[in-house]
Amino acid sequence: MRGEYLHSVDSKGRMIFPAGLRKELGEGFVIFKGLDGCICAYSKEDWDAFESKIAAMPIAKARKLQRFYSANYPCEPDGQGRILLPQSLRTYAGITKDVIVAGIQKRVEIWDAERWKDYNDNVTSDEISELMEEENI
Repeated sequence: MRGEYLHSVDSKGRMIFPAGLRKELGEGFVIFKGLDGCICAYSKEDWDAFESKIAAMPIAKARKLQRFYSANYPCEPDGQGRILLPQSLRTYAGITKDVIVAGIQKRVEIWDAERWKDYNDNVTSDEISELMEEENI
């Protein structure tokens, strides 16, 4: 998945989910708390695989992950391509109005537009170069 898209959340908590990303994720997908203070979306298939890995862990290790990821919601875009971002996820991600929807490999991240800008403004090209060198990319 690729691309960055700017959209707005309406007063009911709905946003248009980009058509290309909807197509790649499939008919139904799951949104949940992501790392770094964003909302993530996985295809139903990838979400099921992720949950299976957590379920296979010893309960003492899995407990925090299970609780963190308990706020997950299946999504079916409406006829206008909109999805509902539940209030709990909007609060977690600091989303009020404008969002960036970013396709990142096998997932989608939904960020408050200002938080996305701040996060990316703090990443330097030297850090990126160093990471790429470490991983031989």
